[in-house]
Amino acid sequence: MTRSSISMFNRNKLKLGIFSANCSGGMAVTKAPERWDASWENNLKLAQMADEAGIEFLLPIARWKGYGGESDFQGSTLETLTWACGLLAKTKKITVFGTVHAPLVHPIFAAKQMATISHISEGRFGLNIVCGWNQDEFEMFGIAQREHDTRYDYGQEWWEIIQKIWTEKAPFDYSGRFFKMHGVAGEPKPYGGRPVVMSAGSSGAGRTFGARNCDFLFTVLVDLEKGKKDVESIQGIAAGMNRAIDVFTTSYVVVRPTKKEAVEYHNYYTKEMGDLPAAEHLMTLQGLHAQSFPPEAFQLFRERFVGGHGVYPLIGSPDDVAGELAKISQAGFIGTTIAFVNYVKEFPYFRDEVLPRLERLGLREAVQRS
Repeated sequence: MTRSSISMFNRNKLKLGIFSANCSGGMAVTKAPERWDASWENNLKLAQMADEAGIEFLLPIARWKGYGGESDFQGSTLETLTWACGLLAKTKKITVFGTVHAPLVHPIFAAKQMATISHISEGRFGLNIVCGWNQDEFEMFGIAQREHDTRYDYGQEWWEIIQKIWTEKAPFDYSGRFFKMHGVAGEPKPYGGRPVVMSAGSSGAGRTFGARNCDFLFTVLVDLEKGKKDVESIQGIAAGMNRAIDVFTTSYVVVRPTKKEAVEYHNYYTKEMGDLPAAEHLMTLQGLHAQSFPPEAFQLFRERFVGGHGVYPLIGSPDDVAGELAKISQAGFIGTTIAFVNYVKEFPYFRDEVLPRLERLGLREAVQRS
């Protein structure tokens, strides 16, 4: 397995990943009856459709407790490592990430889990590192959450230990600020070398952690002008460490034959059927305990939190959506995640209408679809 043979490192200028399908509601905080049911059957069907369509990756959210409201947004979720393991066994080319909260999983256990999945998938597994933010969940675990920047110091030690387990042939000792360990060993090593690694961050500490350790970093897109500056800043941080990193953003999609239809549906599920108490709880937790979103996002884009967990909206006809994706590429992003109100029902239209437009724009290569 070489890097070039992994979907995340293919030649497409604009790479796409499907985000949060393991969670009930997906990214849409809505009471609409057609909202996403994150059953295993639905996830498997979606994964196989995405694999056949040439989508690069699937990215889950590690969620242990929902946000309440009438919809109990993200109240039912599939654990990400076992989810990834199952999907990788049933797909052929797509990369499937596991999202791991470093403070909640011991590094020796995490290293063994992920090496096992790497072998099952012959190198198609990816790791998304989260250093912690959701206070509700930490209280449920009975674990004290560290100060924001200190979380990344902990995450750095956690990740260093895992990498040593994956590379050292002899048992080793580790003495750090957070971990004191003796005689650490782990076999087998991951299939074909270290899995692809990503993290998300909008804060200085988060971006520095990603630039130091990851292949890809995700950051929230507020607007295209700011997004371009964010990409340049993140890549500048990595260059200062003699590293290169590509930057993704996140988005949600409402695509219909006409822009009018897309806007009307967006208004329906966000304004008529939006689960405002759940969205408010989500925003409160993000504002108090995380720096994933810049402060202005909470004031300017409240609607985005109902529409798609606060990420960038792509709303319109296939031409509109393809055009916006082209602008995201022009801003310097290597790609974006996408989400739908109902992934299985809506992805086929995106596949059939938007992907060919991206191919004609030279942003993606055509794939043979049965």
